[in-house]
Amino acid sequence: MTSSETLTRPAPAAADPRAEGWFARNRSLVLASPGVAWMVLFLLVPLGMMIYVSFWTQTTFAINSTLTTKSWVAFFSSDTYVGALLRTLRLWLTVLALTFVIGYPTALFIGRFVRSKSIQTILLVACVIPFWTSFLIRVLAWRPMLGREGAVNIVLENLGIISQPIETLLFTETSVIIGMVQIYVVFMVGPVAFMLARIDDSLIEAARDLGASAWTIFSRIIFPLSLPGVVVGAIFVSVMVLGEFATASALSGRKVNLLGNIIVSQVGSLKWAFAAVIGVVLTVCIGVVVAALLRLVNLRKEL
Repeated sequence: MTSSETLTRPAPAAADPRAEGWFARNRSLVLASPGVAWMVLFLLVPLGMMIYVSFWTQTTFAINSTLTTKSWVAFFSSDTYVGALLRTLRLWLTVLALTFVIGYPTALFIGRFVRSKSIQTILLVACVIPFWTSFLIRVLAWRPMLGREGAVNIVLENLGIISQPIETLLFTETSVIIGMVQIYVVFMVGPVAFMLARIDDSLIEAARDLGASAWTIFSRIIFPLSLPGVVVGAIFVSVMVLGEFATASALSGRKVNLLGNIIVSQVGSLKWAFAAVIGVVLTVCIGVVVAALLRLVNLRKEL
């Protein structure tokens, strides 16, 4: 190519600055749009439909779209349903507390006292092994363990701790709590162990050099730095426990009715409006709990 041809060759067309400016200004919106569309389609729309159906008129064998508050009044004026709400919240608090009491020391051992990453991984996998079996199998396996002639009573009798079998271990709230704690404690162990393993050892060494006691190191350094993991684990446990129904049905002999159990029974009876009311109440409870937990730490900053 000659120099004259190079001089006469037209310059490439410049990109439209307006188009580049629009994408630059809205890049975050474009990237977030698939997730937003998913949340709107599969969360907000079903939630809005559930709220709408909760105001429909429910008859004995049918439902129509005439709006009324009868189902709401029936729920909050019934001692049975309000009692189920309070029982659900009580069991949630109990299970959450027990998963923390059991899960945090376990996570502390894995995350701080086990130095080998391979052994940490093996121990975490061991915590997850029960999830390799069916959920119902794990729940129903507690029946022969907690029954009158179950393994727990046999061991306690052989050790001389009790003289008569304990009757309240099965088909009571106690059995439901035991089953839920065993199932969901791993969701507390995992996030807490992850946060504990991230703590810089130099911080603890510096505290020791300055004369801090073991309790001071734990309360002022280790626990505050692991708090995001505690909050994440608490959110996992809370969301699943508040929506539980299978464990309560299997281990209480249908004697302990939670809000989830009532939803199942109402749907089975084709009482869609009343089931929607309970669903909205349960969703509000979960939302309040999650919002309260997120107020404890700034997960976006800490994680």
